[in-house]
Amino acid sequence: MIYRLHHLHLLCSDLEKTITFLSKTLGAALVERKKFGGADGATLNLNGTTINLRVAREDDNVSTGTSITQYGYHHIGLNVDNVDQAYRELSDKGYIFSITPKEVGKNRVAFFNGPDNITIELLQPLA
Repeated sequence: MIYRLHHLHLLCSDLEKTITFLSKTLGAALVERKKFGGADGATLNLNGTTINLRVAREDDNVSTGTSITQYGYHHIGLNVDNVDQAYRELSDKGYIFSITPKEVGKNRVAFFNGPDNITIELLQPLA
């Protein structure tokens, strides 16, 4: 059996803000707006990776606490051609980095938070 990532599905507090972040900041294309289990949502394509978004349903019990580490989702990792350039561009747009560009093993990485404190790692493989 071969397993491949098909999509990411994120719960967001502000659908429009998250669509704008993914499309304007990261270059994703809006594929369609749709409902997921009755809740408003959207599907975007980030250079071949499908990202589904939805807002909370009335019966969802959503935790917004980000001060503790928990099992499960930790961050989204994105390959970039140049971490330092991406860092400058995103910093100029007001994004705050929890880890500024640095070398880790055979990669140059940086971490920042998007909408709803979604942690995003930028990763540039080093030659």
